[in-house]
Amino acid sequence: MCGKTTTARQVAASEILMDVDPGVPNAMAVDPRLLLEGHPPRLIDEWQVHPAIWNHVRRAVDDRPGPGHFILTGSAIPRDDVTRHTGAGRINRLRLRPMSLVESGHSTGDVSVGRMLQGRIAARVTRELPIEVLAEVVCVGGWPDHLGRQSVEDALIVNQGYAGEIARTDIARVDGTAHHPGRVTRFMQSLARNTATTVSAATLARDSRGADFAFTAETARAYLAALEQLMVVEQLPVWAPHLRSRSRLRNAPKRHFVDPSLAAAALGAGPEHLLQDLSWLGFLFESLVVRDLRVYAQANRASVYHYRDNTGLEVDAIVDGGPGRWGAFEIKLGQGRIEEAARALLKFAGRVDTERCGEPAVLAVITGSGYGYRRTDRVCVVPVGALGP
Repeated sequence: MCGKTTTARQVAASEILMDVDPGVPNAMAVDPRLLLEGHPPRLIDEWQVHPAIWNHVRRAVDDRPGPGHFILTGSAIPRDDVTRHTGAGRINRLRLRPMSLVESGHSTGDVSVGRMLQGRIAARVTRELPIEVLAEVVCVGGWPDHLGRQSVEDALIVNQGYAGEIARTDIARVDGTAHHPGRVTRFMQSLARNTATTVSAATLARDSRGADFAFTAETARAYLAALEQLMVVEQLPVWAPHLRSRSRLRNAPKRHFVDPSLAAAALGAGPEHLLQDLSWLGFLFESLVVRDLRVYAQANRASVYHYRDNTGLEVDAIVDGGPGRWGAFEIKLGQGRIEEAARALLKFAGRVDTERCGEPAVLAVITGSGYGYRRTDRVCVVPVGALGP
């Protein structure tokens, strides 16, 4: 969906498709090294279908001089035991995410996350993305195949079909267990209703139960793990800074699909449904912004977290690139909650031990549209349609 094979083919000189090439099973049984022969860089697509190839690649890298011999792409993360020989110093990992708003053409990128992490705040900007457009962007998602589609309806059909395939076949493919598609669908729907929250596995289990089956917290955790392996879900961990106060951190992650369009697809929702439920649209908008912050943070060698403590203070996203290169972001769909968000950011900044973490490079409220500027309290307001790497 996110274009990993197409991207890899732009630099590969030869390739082997591990999931469809009819000669692969025989080669794996006789001599897997045969699959590594070809002009470098050699693309080994969907390598996780035959995970034993990992160690042969690792060994070939040891035996061949110089870098750049292989590109391994996969649509699922294998179990840890598959890559127990990590390939440290030999193989680097890169996560390919859905397109950001800059890549889809919905953001100018005038306000750079990289520059903000350096303490360089952009001048005043403005970017109007009507709420109707945002609802469409959320439902269509950041999938490259949708760039050429003529209608939102076409994209929704594809997204809902993908969500259906996850429930029918994909989740069983990664954990080796047969699952009833209806139960997986109910679980994904529960997860969709609770997007961008710290909902517990026990609550997801209760919400997923049907009249014909029980659903335990253990099952919910297994489903979450499988969806993470499929790179359908990417949870947002808690940031653990050094604090001046005695506040205690909560350690529950926030639940996010890798793209908010999957949450909409799981519930069969289109833009018109989101416009009738602005509260849910607000959570999906938060998930959209987190998706983009992850893309931009990765480009700047930073990571994204959230903050929540026992006093109820929350911050939607923390981008951490190291001491003195971190920023805190509140994400609000409407302009009416900017004041509330700014107060939360300033309160949070006051709790962080800056002698150990460094001063925040930026405190910002990311909004759906409108003006971008720096307030007198140093909190920035950034319309999402101007946010970029």
